Amino acid sequence: MHYLIEAFGRALAIIFSLDPVLLRIILLSLKVSGWALVISTVLGLPLGAVVALRRMRARGLVISVMNTMMGLPPVVVGLFLYLVLSRSGPMGFLGLLYTPGAMIVAQTILALPIVASLSHSAIVNVDPVISQAARTLGATQFQTTVTIVKEARYGIMSALIAGFGRVMAEVGAILIVGGNIAGYTRVMTTTIALETDKGNFELALALGIVLLFISMVINVALYVVQRRGDRWRLS
Repeated sequence: MHYLIEAFGRALAIIFSLDPVLLRIILLSLKVSGWALVISTVLGLPLGAVVALRRMRARGLVISVMNTMMGLPPVVVGLFLYLVLSRSGPMGFLGLLYTPGAMIVAQTILALPIVASLSHSAIVNVDPVISQAARTLGATQFQTTVTIVKEARYGIMSALIAGFGRVMAEVGAILIVGGNIAGYTRVMTTTIALETDKGNFELALALGIVLLFISMVINVALYVVQRRGDRWRLS
């Protein structure tokens, strides 16, 4: 117990001293997860909107696939990308394996179905009266779609926050395709796993505290967005 208290104290000292190694790892984690969220939003939000607003024969199948992919095992994603991006793989010529780029691709694959599926749910639950009123006022199809998406903004924001939370806590896929290279592809979750194995609990605890704080911020943001959405619907 005494050793745990000492390790926790040293971890706090690392955080408050703004250790350069710690900051570099945190910034890389935010950069990789941030880019993954941006890409998954650019791809996932239009996909969710199209599935929600357009009538298509395979709509049920697409929805089932999106919902299924929300539970993709990260290690399976990492294995698939490793085979695709390795030198003997079909995209090995890109040289992405063991780079931050490969980590961004892995996290994008994990976040995309979450953003698409939750955005679809938010848009499809918008009151049909909204679209009917827009058409009655002479709005074009594009303008009607924009109006519906605006009405679903709180649900969409929740989707983005949920996607970011998923990728920030991910370790399996990025460990496989990133290689956990010090100063290059080492992020918070992979560093925690490595330093714990090495017995360097101070750095692992410091990163764990930071990651826990980020997770708390994400959950608080999600709660606030959901509460605002509930108030808006009741008003």
